[in-house]
Amino acid sequence: MKQVNAGIPRRAFVFMPFAFGGLYALAARKDHEIPDASMEGSGSEVTIVLFTDQGERKAPVQVKKLVKPDAEWKKELTSEEFSVARRKGTEVSFTGRYWNNHQKGLYRCICCGNALFSSDQKFESGTGWPSFWAPIAKENVRELRDNSFLMVRTEVLCTKCDGHLGHVFDDGPKPTGLRYCMNSVSMRFIPYQKS
Repeated sequence: MKQVNAGIPRRAFVFMPFAFGGLYALAARKDHEIPDASMEGSGSEVTIVLFTDQGERKAPVQVKKLVKPDAEWKKELTSEEFSVARRKGTEVSFTGRYWNNHQKGLYRCICCGNALFSSDQKFESGTGWPSFWAPIAKENVRELRDNSFLMVRTEVLCTKCDGHLGHVFDDGPKPTGLRYCMNSVSMRFIPYQKS
């Protein structure tokens, strides 16, 4: 009678190092919870609109701007998140985690959890960055003139923490004609839960 080998097939041993490497990368990933956008900071007062993770609009509230030293931000953010959100960097197009995201949900600030954009305003711009024709609430983002790189652009920042999000351009679709061209790394996507 021939004995059947019920153990692990040989070819599984070839793939095990990759599997363990992936598990190690997941365990070592600097993943963090999104703070509550209503949490008080230490800066001047600003008005933002609170939203639930289901996209339900709450009342506008006045909160203190979240201000932290770079050393603290570096502890809380990955190096790429810090480079873009705190140092006004830009991720390479077509590499961000949300440029091709078609799920329904809410986009929150990676630094403070402030609600920024909804999938309801997202559109395909062909640029390789997540693009929206409007923020979820105009109070939750602020715009600033940007004269860097010998260009005049309009930078978009989180109202709550001044995190750099991207830029807004006037070549978007109706109804606003605007294209909020955002960096995926500056945001955290919260999918809407099916009820």
